[in-house]
Amino acid sequence: MGTFKIGQLAAAAGVGRDTIRYYERNGLLPAPDRTAAGYRLYGDVDLDRLNFIRSAQDLGFTLEQARQLLTLTVSDTATAAAVLEITLAKIKEAEGRLERLSHIRDILRDLAQDCPGEAPASECPILVYLAAKRRPRQSNAMKKKPPSAR
Repeated sequence: MGTFKIGQLAAAAGVGRDTIRYYERNGLLPAPDRTAAGYRLYGDVDLDRLNFIRSAQDLGFTLEQARQLLTLTVSDTATAAAVLEITLAKIKEAEGRLERLSHIRDILRDLAQDCPGEAPASECPILVYLAAKRRPRQSNAMKKKPPSAR
């Protein structure tokens, strides 16, 4: 089993020392053993846990969701159904984001297509759209086509 000081663990996991401390404070990593001089000492299990958290984040899971998934890995009673439930919720969230991003892309394409590149900037529909009075929350910018696209 490897033994790491915080800087070595950070380098091995590709994270900063502050990230490790943050994870400790928030219960994602257990409090490490310490040397007589007070240096934190970590093992391979801590590196594996950090890699798990980072992999979960790479897939869009929040730290809280990563915590839930970590808890399931050590539970004697947890089933894959619990993991699946968290994952399906993440898929639904990702699909909602994709839908919103697709709508933004469509608006931007319409605005870009209508922009007369040689005209004065003040006549550019992109700037006109951006300068328009802010619509009420619920992001009407996401729901309405720009005037030039109607």
